[in-house]
Amino acid sequence: MKAPSLHYLLLATGLALPTTTLAQNELSNFTATGRGGVINTFAQDYQAIGINPANLGRAGQSVFAFTIGEVGAGAASQSLSKSLVNKIISEQSTALSAADRVALLSSFADKNALNLNVDATALAFSVSLPAGLGGLALSTRQRFNSHLAMNQNAADIVINGRNAAIVKQYYDPTTGAYLAGSTPPPLLSDVLDGTALQMALTNEFNISYGNQVLNLVAFKLSAGVGYRYIQGIGIADVRVSGGEFYGYSALAPAFNVNYGAIVRNPNFNYRDGARFQTVGSGNGFDVGLAAEVGKALRLGASVTDLGQMSWDGNVLTATDQPLRRIESQGLQTYDVIQEVANLFDNKDGTLFKYEANKERKQALPAKLRLGAGFRLSELFEVGLDVTMPLNKVAGNLPSTFVGAGLDFKPMHWLRLSTGVSGGAGYKAALPLGITFATEHYEAGISSRDVTGYFREKSPYYSVALGFLRFKFGAKS
Repeated sequence: MKAPSLHYLLLATGLALPTTTLAQNELSNFTATGRGGVINTFAQDYQAIGINPANLGRAGQSVFAFTIGEVGAGAASQSLSKSLVNKIISEQSTALSAADRVALLSSFADKNALNLNVDATALAFSVSLPAGLGGLALSTRQRFNSHLAMNQNAADIVINGRNAAIVKQYYDPTTGAYLAGSTPPPLLSDVLDGTALQMALTNEFNISYGNQVLNLVAFKLSAGVGYRYIQGIGIADVRVSGGEFYGYSALAPAFNVNYGAIVRNPNFNYRDGARFQTVGSGNGFDVGLAAEVGKALRLGASVTDLGQMSWDGNVLTATDQPLRRIESQGLQTYDVIQEVANLFDNKDGTLFKYEANKERKQALPAKLRLGAGFRLSELFEVGLDVTMPLNKVAGNLPSTFVGAGLDFKPMHWLRLSTGVSGGAGYKAALPLGITFATEHYEAGISSRDVTGYFREKSPYYSVALGFLRFKFGAKS
């Protein structure tokens, strides 16, 4: 892979602001981000897409609502210092000193070394249907998610290349020759145990529907379903744990992978057209329930991203194999993304050896979402969300997310949001959001963790913003 192309793609989609971790798709919702991701019972109108489609059947929805260009991004590390993260983001050309190498090596060996997320909702709208037929919402969205976890050997290989301690045990760092008398090289499943290198870039086209199915004096229940057609632009998923090795990739021409002679393999569907030509497609489904108990309590439960992707272009599979010689000299500058990207080249002297595949089917990053919300008064509303990953595929959360959020309206045109959240690859976070709202218009900006910008340890950069959200009418 010609890493600079991937490097600048990542910068364009998120590194300039700050994986999974692997993104929670509410990052593009500036109101939810200000509550630390608490959204299951708060989501209204098109915001219910991908969260809980049953909310479209609740009373109080706008007759018509739409937005243009809501975007959110985040990056965090539980092991890198703020200084190192800033250098990786903005000082890629700075040469590494010996001390720099030691600092990076000691920091990158962590299960949450680096998590990057970008969500962008280009267009979304919703409409309340007449005659009590519920609500319908549509959207188009782009998602980029990345999660980097490395054990000591993996971090050493990325940073020091052929001079990594594990490599030098078996191969001469100058000539690459196998060292006579040494034991056979270990399998990658042993060398990289505890390592995960994951990235997913997709386009989504969503439609969701919800309607009220039960209307009692003190209890109302709504149900909803959602469907999305997904275009796959790129995926890379390498996971090594407990003696098991799992790895494959399918990357669009924008990633500039050098496939070499494998393009002539009859089992390889080579895509070399437009830079963002799709290399896969899939279908996803959401289901949900939303209950209102009395006038103050709301409950929500949903399962999102059921379904699968079919990757059918530029598909390569890496299998467990003995540690190979490595040509790379490791990092020379702070351009860590470039060196990680080099691991996905298909040539001699790289860490992985790949096999060509015509197609690979992969489950979507399914999640179980549970939420509760309580309206204390016209001024205050609080909520609690729990989101649990149902599988470990690229694009999913690495662990359960838990958040508690608060909305406060000191004035009719101003809403302040905050709370506390943790999990999903992040430590405890203090969110903050500001939304300016009139009867028909909303705009705001928020952060999942305002303290993360200033912490030297475990930095967390996140931002979400939207300036073109409109609402008209109100369904009773």
